[in-house]
Amino acid sequence: MAFSVFLGSALSVGTVATLAAQGSQPGPSSAFPRGSSQQAWQNPGLQAVLAKCKARPQAFSIPIQPSAANAAPPELPPSSPSAAIPGVIAAGQTWKTVWQWEGNNADGLIAGDKGTLLFANNDANNVMQLDPATGLAKVIHADVNTGGAVSRSRNGALFLVSRGLNPGVVQLEPQRRVLASTFRGEPLDCLGGVLNDLSADSRGGVYFTISSVGVFYADSKGVVSQYGAGLTTANGIILSPDEKTLYVSAGPLVAAFDVRGDGSLANQREFAKLQGGQGGDGAAIDSTGRVYVSTGRSVDIFAPDGKFLGSIPGPTMLHGVAFGGADKKTLYAIVFYGNWGTPSARNRIIAIPTIAQGYTGRAK
Repeated sequence: MAFSVFLGSALSVGTVATLAAQGSQPGPSSAFPRGSSQQAWQNPGLQAVLAKCKARPQAFSIPIQPSAANAAPPELPPSSPSAAIPGVIAAGQTWKTVWQWEGNNADGLIAGDKGTLLFANNDANNVMQLDPATGLAKVIHADVNTGGAVSRSRNGALFLVSRGLNPGVVQLEPQRRVLASTFRGEPLDCLGGVLNDLSADSRGGVYFTISSVGVFYADSKGVVSQYGAGLTTANGIILSPDEKTLYVSAGPLVAAFDVRGDGSLANQREFAKLQGGQGGDGAAIDSTGRVYVSTGRSVDIFAPDGKFLGSIPGPTMLHGVAFGGADKKTLYAIVFYGNWGTPSARNRIIAIPTIAQGYTGRAK
């Protein structure tokens, strides 16, 4: 929708862009600077922090291909229409783009109020709210120390994982505070990797993953515990509707844990094997407890007992998934393309209609 239609003719395009970037007015992606916020491993100050760690962690980095730095990436080829998956999606459905932007932005999305979406931005260092119906967004939380992903608990508290130097789990709403930034008396930097995804529970705690490290739980007091064995590829993380099971995508597998009354985890087991791709990423659940896992080129769906139900094909580098819309019968996903960390980096949020309804007891 054009600026003049949405905002009237009293404001110039430049003024509207400035207001949108400040978060006071919604605007299209072109109204917002892509940003240049850094993850901890990119920050020269990390070495001084690591020098004080009891044990220096293994070096972490994301490969950057500078040879293609200044080239715009090719357009994404269309993905195949969906096959029918009973109770999940009708045959012939296709993904539609609802947001398109530059940079390593748009990650860890969840449903917002009145059919909107919330997502974190790495480069732009903020959290945005998007109205998919208009394609207009606004900044709702700025200066978040390199935003990684967001999660809202059943009680309404909004949390974020920050990926910058001195990373942590930050509560953004109802009041802003750092929930957890240390593990066994040391900064989370000392663990290495990068904070990836999170799932907030109704106890005031947050489960989160750290790439190349594993699975963690920060309780309501900010005390962090580590769980799991052999899950250094842990990525997406999501609680079941009753919060009695925690699912974690890890490479080609999805692991499950039992959640105890105090939030601690037990009984790690293999829940499922991915079928549509090999790189498990963000995950979601629907109202019946089915689990949806992005795989890099599809969304794989599993019954609560782990039975594979089918795949919804998607573009290459599909890496995040969440239900949204007014009735939570739209599945949204994030696609990254281009070269990470260069001017060619691009992101999209795409949407596909479903028969299944996302879980309505939490934002995700």
